[in-house]
Amino acid sequence: MANIEILGVPHAYELTAPTSSCFHTLVFIHGWLNSRGYWQPVISRLSADLQCLSYDLRGFGESQSHAKTDFSQIPTSVSLNSISSSVVGSTFDSLYTPAAYAQDLTVLLQQMNITSAWLIGHSLGGTIALWGAAQMPECVKGVICINAGGGIYLKEAFEQFRSAGQKFLQVRPRWLSQMPLIDLLFTRASVARPLERYWARQRVIDFVVADPEAALGTLLDSTTEEEINRLPQLVSQLKQPVYFLAGAEDKVMEPKYVRHLASFHRLFQYCGDNVIEIPECGHLAMLEQPDAVVEHIQAIVKSH
Repeated sequence: MANIEILGVPHAYELTAPTSSCFHTLVFIHGWLNSRGYWQPVISRLSADLQCLSYDLRGFGESQSHAKTDFSQIPTSVSLNSISSSVVGSTFDSLYTPAAYAQDLTVLLQQMNITSAWLIGHSLGGTIALWGAAQMPECVKGVICINAGGGIYLKEAFEQFRSAGQKFLQVRPRWLSQMPLIDLLFTRASVARPLERYWARQRVIDFVVADPEAALGTLLDSTTEEEINRLPQLVSQLKQPVYFLAGAEDKVMEPKYVRHLASFHRLFQYCGDNVIEIPECGHLAMLEQPDAVVEHIQAIVKSH
């Protein structure tokens, strides 16, 4: 594990060795209350042929700091001209919008001299990947969203989700991770089949250590009516190929919502050509079905 400072915040990352078979770097972006480690089953299968970068989002995993992100330090070389002003709106008013996290990613890739990347994002990370593709059209060659979709704002459902999420975050004492058998609850949460206890324990740890402001900020800022309604327009404007992997049994991001967002991209072609549904899979495809995820990533990147 290495660290790199992005806008005043140290970010933990892992980068595999470059390969001779592909000049693209696969950049893996984790979801809410997760960390980069969840990509390990996928990266271990891909790294022989493809260089892989995974990192912890600001405020999660080992990317922790009490300092506030200073957007005045954004390099002037970063251009947002490729994004319609109507889509951008007030996306940089908060430190915790998907667009703000995509800005972190932009700086990360610039500092690491990565000029050709495929962004692969899980859940919230998928939304960040879409924003990253908009902000870096020359660098980002394509996007693969995993268990990510949406673009439909259902007022009552989102209000209930935000309220439940805030209550969920209030019950996070540090000693929680030391409670006997607490990990058993996390073996079954949001998945089609129970996870190995190793991953359940990691979920407990990531839940407990996430920075309170970042955890709440990302929850609230990514689920506003404005943010949700902005997604379809964002996807429709992307010139790069965009694919969506959906868990057939995902109750957090149901396949119908994945297909809805995917339908705004040109590759959808009226019948969902850019949507791949994975059987016996819930909301953590990279842990539940790593072989299937790897197979689809390899096929997609190779086809472009």
